Amino acid sequence: MLHVDLDQFIAAVEVLRRPELAGRPIIIGGRGDPTERAVVSTASYEARAFGVGSGMPLRIAARKVPDAVILPVDQDAYLAASETVMATLRERPGATVQVLGWDEAFVGVETENPEAYARQVHDAVLERTGLHCSVGIGDTLVRAKVATGFAKPAGVFRLTADNWLDVMGSCPTRDLWGVGSKVSGRLAKLGINTVAELAASDPVGLVPEFGPKMGPWYVELGRGDGTSVVDDTPWVARGHSRETTFQRDLTDPAEVEAAVRNLTAQVLADVLAEGRPVVGLTLKIRYSPFVTTTRARKMPATSDGSEVLARALDLAAEIEEGRPIRLLGLRAEMAMPDDSRKGHTPIRGGW
Repeated sequence: MLHVDLDQFIAAVEVLRRPELAGRPIIIGGRGDPTERAVVSTASYEARAFGVGSGMPLRIAARKVPDAVILPVDQDAYLAASETVMATLRERPGATVQVLGWDEAFVGVETENPEAYARQVHDAVLERTGLHCSVGIGDTLVRAKVATGFAKPAGVFRLTADNWLDVMGSCPTRDLWGVGSKVSGRLAKLGINTVAELAASDPVGLVPEFGPKMGPWYVELGRGDGTSVVDDTPWVARGHSRETTFQRDLTDPAEVEAAVRNLTAQVLADVLAEGRPVVGLTLKIRYSPFVTTTRARKMPATSDGSEVLARALDLAAEIEEGRPIRLLGLRAEMAMPDDSRKGHTPIRGGW
């Protein structure tokens, strides 16, 4: 199986539209105005070399790279490019395609020469879209995904059971797909710092720290194990979310309520278009200067907009009164169809 990952996808799409930007540091976020409150959506490799990364306040990113080209987010352009790439992958001989997001997908195929097939995939995407991709080859989805990191940019790399520990064994556990800094920190407290140490761990020994499901799963990740089946069942969104960054901090309760009502209306429009009931809400609050917290509640399945609004306002009532608010976001979780794909990433089950 292959993991196909488009290189600096959003920045690359912008360069296609503006070839004169090739080789320049590019930062994309918000409306492209660093004097406004917004965060970086992505950055070109040239900008990343200065420490710019996704989620960084746009104002700080602009200070790090004074000569960067700063562009607004254009979701329609990125979605159109993504759809063309995925269509190109589906046209490859014998390919089963599992889309993971705008810029990545698994491709399952039977071939005697996966490296040659991977290079053909790269060439086909480049010819059709002008975009480069990196391709990881693996005998499990996890190994294919991790292999892509060694293939960048625009290369091919293979990870299997035979070379997994040779390549990954000395790497820190945070380099694994599905293990972030928090989990790696908890593993370190157990004396597990490298992939090889995690792979050699007793799965039962991790249960007290991570639980009966995730403890053994982290050991499985350390070994690069997991499913070797590419599932092309269309991915169904679990929820929809909207958020707003305010150019001026909100402190007035009436303004906060109005903002929550507006977010709820936007989210409901997205949810009702899918025809599935809401089963949970999460309110995201970012207090000034940059402290983020969430409030979440499950709820009986409903498509009643007034009921969803009432629950959203209940969450808003938990906001700390008088504390300046920089951003509000609302996510509605929807009931999942019985035939939907159960897994999407290694830590969400199904794999």
